[in-house]
Amino acid sequence: MSKKCSVERNKRRQGMVENKKTSRLNLLKVIKCKTTSFDERLAAVHKLAEMPRNSSRVRIKNRCALTGRSKGYYRKFGLSRIALRELASAGFLPGVTKASW
Repeated sequence: MSKKCSVERNKRRQGMVENKKTSRLNLLKVIKCKTTSFDERLAAVHKLAEMPRNSSRVRIKNRCALTGRSKGYYRKFGLSRIALRELASAGFLPGVTKASW
């Protein structure tokens, strides 16, 4: 089980990303557009730099839905390897079987 503060910090980041998504995308569109003037693009770069760092999507850490563990995360299930193994062994994940050969 991870610290509660780490999980809560990640949730705050997810909320901030959702709130700032449209403005961030608009600024990136202005920056990437080659037809806009250099001054407008430079102003957009400065505005983007002034935005909070936690509003960037890359700052979000993938965490297990059950335990909050960040390492050994399986995207397909949204679980860590430990939680995935426990649920699969108990038969709570349909279609998932233990490998044997």
